[in-house]
Amino acid sequence: MARVLELDELVEHFTLLPDESALLRNKFGATRLGFALLLKFFVRAGRFPTGRSELGDEVVEFVARQVGVPASELGFYDWSGRTIKAHRAEVRRVLGFRECSVADAEKLTDWLIEQVAQVERRPELVREALLGRCRDERVEPPAPARVGRIVAAALHRAEEALFDRVAGRLSVVETARVLDLVTAAVDDTVVDSGPGVRAGAGVPAVVELDDDGPGRATTGDSAVRAGAELLGLIRSEPGAVSLESMLTEIDKLIAIRRVGLPDGLFDDVAPKVLAGWRTQAMVESPSHLRAHRREQAVTLLAALLHSRHGEVTDALVDLLIATVHRVGARAERRVTEELVNAFKRVTGKENILFSIADAALAHPDDAVREVVFPAVSGGEQTLRELVHEYKTKGPVYQRTVRTTLRASYTNHYRRGLVRLLEVLEFRSSNIHRPVLDALELIGRHAASGNRSYYPVEEGVPLHAGLGGDWEPLVWRTDTRGRRRAVRMAYEIATFQALRERLRCKDVWVAGAQRWRDPDADLPADFEVHRVEHYRELRKPLDPAAFVDEVRHELGDELDALEGALPGLGWLEVTDRPSGAIRLTPLDAVPEPTGLRRLKAEVARRWGAVPLVDMLKETVLRTGCLATVTSRAGRTGISPEVLAERLVLAIYGYGTNTGLRAVAAGGHPHSEEDLRYVRRRYLNPDAAREIAVAIADATFRARRDAVWGAGSTTVASDSTHVAALDQNLLTQWHSRYGGRGVLIYWHVERDSMAVHSQLISCTASEVAAMVEGAVRHGTSMQVDGNYVDSHGQSEIGFGITRLLGFELLPRIKQINRVKLYRPAAGQTDRHPRLASAMTRPIRWDLIAQQYDQMIKYATAIRTGTASTEAILRRFTRAASHPTYQAMLELGRAQKTIFVARYLRTRELQREINAGLNVVESWNRANSVIAYGKGGGLATNRRDEQEMIVACLRILQAALVYVNTLMLQDVLDDPDWADGLSPADRRGLSPLFWTHVLPYGQVHLDMTARLRLRT
Repeated sequence: MARVLELDELVEHFTLLPDESALLRNKFGATRLGFALLLKFFVRAGRFPTGRSELGDEVVEFVARQVGVPASELGFYDWSGRTIKAHRAEVRRVLGFRECSVADAEKLTDWLIEQVAQVERRPELVREALLGRCRDERVEPPAPARVGRIVAAALHRAEEALFDRVAGRLSVVETARVLDLVTAAVDDTVVDSGPGVRAGAGVPAVVELDDDGPGRATTGDSAVRAGAELLGLIRSEPGAVSLESMLTEIDKLIAIRRVGLPDGLFDDVAPKVLAGWRTQAMVESPSHLRAHRREQAVTLLAALLHSRHGEVTDALVDLLIATVHRVGARAERRVTEELVNAFKRVTGKENILFSIADAALAHPDDAVREVVFPAVSGGEQTLRELVHEYKTKGPVYQRTVRTTLRASYTNHYRRGLVRLLEVLEFRSSNIHRPVLDALELIGRHAASGNRSYYPVEEGVPLHAGLGGDWEPLVWRTDTRGRRRAVRMAYEIATFQALRERLRCKDVWVAGAQRWRDPDADLPADFEVHRVEHYRELRKPLDPAAFVDEVRHELGDELDALEGALPGLGWLEVTDRPSGAIRLTPLDAVPEPTGLRRLKAEVARRWGAVPLVDMLKETVLRTGCLATVTSRAGRTGISPEVLAERLVLAIYGYGTNTGLRAVAAGGHPHSEEDLRYVRRRYLNPDAAREIAVAIADATFRARRDAVWGAGSTTVASDSTHVAALDQNLLTQWHSRYGGRGVLIYWHVERDSMAVHSQLISCTASEVAAMVEGAVRHGTSMQVDGNYVDSHGQSEIGFGITRLLGFELLPRIKQINRVKLYRPAAGQTDRHPRLASAMTRPIRWDLIAQQYDQMIKYATAIRTGTASTEAILRRFTRAASHPTYQAMLELGRAQKTIFVARYLRTRELQREINAGLNVVESWNRANSVIAYGKGGGLATNRRDEQEMIVACLRILQAALVYVNTLMLQDVLDDPDWADGLSPADRRGLSPLFWTHVLPYGQVHLDMTARLRLRT
């Protein structure tokens, strides 16, 4: 179905020019109209329309008025006879195009192989590149079927060329080592089987398979592993934070390095292509990998090893950070428990002091035991408890914690942390070199036995982590009066300092991906293409112009708030201990009564609709599975059967019931069929593309008369989901009172999710917010993002200002917010706001670091690294000047927002309404993903991401079908005036009272919902 074009688009693309109108002189009626449409369509698209369906009614009407022919005459135009052939020939002649010959097709294929298909593997994008090339070469594109064959041939030949190129870079010895991973030493065919398979007959005991793939490997020496057993270790996911997991990951990294891939093997391979090879090698069994052409098998396995090297290195850094934190947290908890058990808090200290003073003054010469003890309630015991309370607070408590921490480290965790120094190469700038020198010292003396001190002749590097409460534990005076460093205390203090530097990437790790050199996260071409990057961000090249723009906006907003404050009945700004700002909460808005009747009408017309039928209807109407099925290549599965199995697999994952439960429903597909389709065609990236296709189809299907103009704002928030804890992602957090993960959603105004992420409970929600707003992938343009307090920060305000969209938070403790002044020496400019004002913004710092901040914003925009990896540079532990400048910019932007927020009641309602939408979306999660108690019953990261992505697909399908149902109902004349303005404002397609998510799954692709839209 053709997209409806706006009037300005019609004028731009379908207005007949004088020389074009001259071509119509000898044409009349349907022939005249048909020729004009063919001509203008070809000028715009570079090809002819395949039929009437590609021409929207508004296009036909617009052209018909110009040529003086009724639009209805187009029904008499012959789309397959001699007339249209003559018209096409004439259009080609006038525009200078020619038909695509065999030589042209071969030339186009070669161009695709060299320029496109080795970088982009998605057929739909390769097809777009082919059509663009045809236009440049003045060649009419071939028929759609022939285009498909050219694209398929180019993709196949390009990949074969890549396989040959990469395999040719390996020596005979290196090739043999790679192929050793798939030797047939054991019966490995079950490695490609589905969830629930356990170590047993034919399965290497070292690996436990679960959830359709390799599970967690047990601890062992990688030196004795070979073949499929070693491949299972390399594929395995890391376990929970523990010494065992750390040692296993170290063995895994050593095993990968032992293969010995050369440096630069994949330097000229596109990251997306490499990721695709890695995914294929992760899910295929050794027997399937052996069945490939030798060059293909070698390349896939080498890609797996290359990718896993970075992933395992990242996992080891994660384990290091988590382990050092756990050692300290457990020490604090253990000491606290001991003190609580041994200590009863003493109350009434002031009365005790008065009683003692009064008794002492009355009997200054008598014995303490006779005068002081009787004056205190409880006597001597109370005074002893008082002394104990004092001694267990402050520095003494902290030293006790660190003593306990040192014992825990020495007796258990030291073995793993010291081994990390053997396999990880830490790097840093000169300013943090002392920490790395300390690590080298620890490594040199790791096997020095029970020696308490470092040798006298050894220079002990000093770093910031050795001060404070660690100082008396690290430094001691020996029997000869020399100041010496205690080895164990020095080691744990250094590891704690290393943890802090790693978290803000002041220290990085060679060979890592997420924890690599932060300079590698920045765009390498920034200096060459600086002007283009500034233009994409819509920012001026001159720092002074940018600073002036922000300064003036800050001053204008504060001036507006200052002037409006006397008339704002909901706002008071005055000195008070709890904070200067007092904002009256918004009144609750009652639910519009008309919406209940509308939902009841939907249920009356369509009854209880099974959720799987909603998914099926969405698939059939939107064609969202085309992105998956078009990449299937040669397969024995027909497109119809493949679509059915994909629907069932998505339903099984999205409802969290699993493929086994879905396979037991009313359809001819077995559990093995569904598992194969899941492995072969459905991965998290493919599922996200399906969700994007449904979102875009929903945007196109909406009618402005019902939903209003399209929104450019999204709301984002997280929801906590319980999860198994034998992995690095699941964490316990006090806010949620249990172990689990977070799903971070971005949902637009009319309840369609445009992005979803699976993050840990301690991950930055600010980074997740930016990631979703910038890289959602839908056709929606995001100009603003509503968030709750956890999704905003001063750094968040700064980076969103640079990226060109507004951060619109609902700040929890807005009473304590401080407003920054636009300039120094203007203390009297805003007297009514004085109690909430603080110092001026340091504009000079922003101007000095402006170019560097733009470079970080460009890195986020272009995706050279994940947003979280880039924003690690902007944590509180960071010390570089760009962090300070980003803070200043964020403070200015936050003040601009807060001033506008306090002044505008409508903005407050808008943000509340947006966050209510995403909260409703979160409530729908538990209704749809009801299986397994709503928790993620798997430790595998890719399986967890699949569940989240398929849940998004199901909810998107629910919103899509509900949108069509509501439009059908509102088209009825009886409902023309059935909704009040309040009803229309509250209208949402996210409701499920008429949906049946439970029960046996029955799938009939021929049975359709009765929808007129």
